[in-house]
Amino acid sequence: MELRNQTDVSEFFLLGLTDNPELQPLLFCLFLAMYLVTVLGNLLIILAVSCDSHLHTPMYLFLSSLSFTDICMSTATIPKMLLNIQAQIQSIAYAGCLTQMRFVLLFPCWENFLLAAMACDRYVAICHPLRYTVIMNPPLCGLLVLLSLFLSVVNALLLSLMVLRLSFCKDLKIPHFFCELAQVIKLACSDTLINNILLYFVGSLFGVPCGI
Repeated sequence: MELRNQTDVSEFFLLGLTDNPELQPLLFCLFLAMYLVTVLGNLLIILAVSCDSHLHTPMYLFLSSLSFTDICMSTATIPKMLLNIQAQIQSIAYAGCLTQMRFVLLFPCWENFLLAAMACDRYVAICHPLRYTVIMNPPLCGLLVLLSLFLSVVNALLLSLMVLRLSFCKDLKIPHFFCELAQVIKLACSDTLINNILLYFVGSLFGVPCGI
């Protein structure tokens, strides 16, 4: 197969969930409703936490941060899908695909770290109730949120930038409605061994501790 350097790739093609034109309006309405409910619901949580001084506690700080990541994750994928359905197009620019890929890597990873921080918060609250306010002080909670964000950014940049070294074939169809790293790597015609090793290594490094 003919190889194309990454600088020559102008766009990828997102095949979406189905190519049946009769189902497209249904999918559009369904995902639009889900997106609006997700955004509005999480915005209400953030607004409630920020407005009520009684909720200015570590648990609700993590919860509002979690709501923010949920909004960002949905916004990184769903609007492009809705636009493609409405305009009857499947293409996404190469730069746009890499950008979307970074966000898809960033926000779920950040969400996992926040869940791990919330688990630690509940552990301290249950096992050390008398020292809870001393241990889980606002500076520490803010540091946990920022550290989670930093590690997630490093992870997303590392994995997405490694895609720049790949060369792609003529067939640039992604069997999904967003640019997923694993699917993009499968389209490469150059050696992807380093990318796959790094993908599994980072998944084990970050996924296992967060899962525990």
